[in-house]
Amino acid sequence: MRPHRTDGVSLSFGVLFLLVVAWWAVSRVVTVHLPAVGWLVAGGLIVFGVIGLLGALRSARSTPEPAPAPAAPAEPELPGDLTPEVHASIVRELMEEPVERIAKDHPGLSPEQPRKS
Repeated sequence: MRPHRTDGVSLSFGVLFLLVVAWWAVSRVVTVHLPAVGWLVAGGLIVFGVIGLLGALRSARSTPEPAPAPAAPAEPELPGDLTPEVHASIVRELMEEPVERIAKDHPGLSPEQPRKS
C-alpha cells in the first residue's frame, strides 16, 4: 500500500471517538463525581487544542520545494552562419509563388507530368 497524506479531520474525529469510549470505560469501573457537561466540554477543547498544536508543528516542519523556473523558449537553429534576417528573406522568397518559380527553373516540367521519385 502506498503511503498517503494524513487526513486531519478523520484523525480528529477518530481521536474524539476513542476519548469518548475511554471516558465511558473508565466511568464503568471508577465512580468519578464530576459535573459531566463542564468537564466534557473542557476535555474536548483541550483535545482540539492539542490537535491544532500538532498540526501547526507538523506544517512548520515540511517546507514546500520551490517551483522549478520556467525554461526559456528555445531559439530555432539556423542553418550555417545565416543571420535571422537573411534566413527569413530566403524563406519568404521560397514561399512566394512556388509553382511559378519551379516552372521558371525547370521549363521542361509540366504540372501533369508525374514526379520522379
